[in-house]
Amino acid sequence: MSAADPVPPDHALIDENRRLRKAIEELSVINELARAISVSLDPHEIMQTIIRRSLRALQAEQGVITLVEQQSADPMKTLVRSMASSSEREEFHLTQALLGWMHLNKKPLLINSPKTDERFRGVTWDESITSLLCVPMMLKSELKGVITIYNKKGREGFTEDEQRLLAIIAAQSAQVVENARLHERERQLIHMQEEVRLASKIQNDLLPKSAPAIDGYEIAGRSIPAQVVGGDYFDFIPINELRLAICLGDVSGKGLPASLLMANTQATLRGQTLINPTARECMERSNKLLFDSTGPEKFVTMFFSILDVSSHQLNYCNAGHDIPYLLSNSGALMRLNVGGIPLSMMEQFPFEEETIAMQPGDLLVICSDGIAEAMNVNQEQFGEERLSILLDKLRASSAVDVIDGIVSAVRAHAGAAPQADDMTVVVVRRKAH
Repeated sequence: MSAADPVPPDHALIDENRRLRKAIEELSVINELARAISVSLDPHEIMQTIIRRSLRALQAEQGVITLVEQQSADPMKTLVRSMASSSEREEFHLTQALLGWMHLNKKPLLINSPKTDERFRGVTWDESITSLLCVPMMLKSELKGVITIYNKKGREGFTEDEQRLLAIIAAQSAQVVENARLHERERQLIHMQEEVRLASKIQNDLLPKSAPAIDGYEIAGRSIPAQVVGGDYFDFIPINELRLAICLGDVSGKGLPASLLMANTQATLRGQTLINPTARECMERSNKLLFDSTGPEKFVTMFFSILDVSSHQLNYCNAGHDIPYLLSNSGALMRLNVGGIPLSMMEQFPFEEETIAMQPGDLLVICSDGIAEAMNVNQEQFGEERLSILLDKLRASSAVDVIDGIVSAVRAHAGAAPQADDMTVVVVRRKAH
């Protein structure tokens, strides 16, 4: 070979240079992705970055990250789904067949001819899907999620090198995504704790700090909130020198929404008592106002009564609340069930009312449903029968002692079972002498 003859190409060197360039490109993709996702703790933002960078690196149309919860009763339940697209096609969804395959095999999956792939003969594919790459996001041998990339641009399908690159991206991203998820979960927990604290404060601020002192009567009330703040509410509202409104209600829901509805209910009731109404009038007007401000999806059970301390008449209306007990000095037991449906369920409702005499020695006991429905570890309720028997034993006790006796009996029944609902009791006793 003379000096003028061309040097034959060194194919091995060319291949090696091509391989090195590809490795450098892959390393650049991985490094850029690492920098991009390290500056955020927002799970959705991180996943969007991972998908978009993967689509650009693999020249594909659409991608999705599906996060799963292995510890749940349904290990293939989708917790989070984040999608990005570089085309105008409608969104593709990771099928249960693919998710199930990934759950069992936990390894990358490359399909360049979905309709003829023997592994998924029974799957009906979207007509627009021509190819896909599916790789697991693993942490400590546990499947945390799946990255799926659809439709390689151009006529050729995905390659094994691209499968390997996506697997590296998934392995690199799994811990970052999991950390962001844990951070988001902690943030939500802190938010929930703050909401519970605020709801507890609202509820506590709305309840009377003391019971009114009225000649010839003992009046007491107590509310014991559950761990998850409920919506029990009681109040003593002076109407004039001779009339006192006594009410106990339970608003629907838990937490801050229940506390806000409770505040709305208190303001509504107190506003209505300014016009010196009967119990029925107060319930009908309050029902309309609460319906207009909340709608029928939220409601309030309410026992509302007005005690006239000069005539010793109790005018009451029971709007769907647990039926109170009136124990007479003679030994009789009466239930006060006249009224109607809970407040705010219907815009208009013809409530009824009843007026009874409070004789010397009579005892009125109003409870929320957290008393009779208190459960023990065997899922047995305290129940109205136990409560009736208990009240018969307590009929000669003071108002405060009646409440103490009820709370002690319910707690003894519940034992180690957690308190599931607020427990609220209001007691009115007309003194015998």
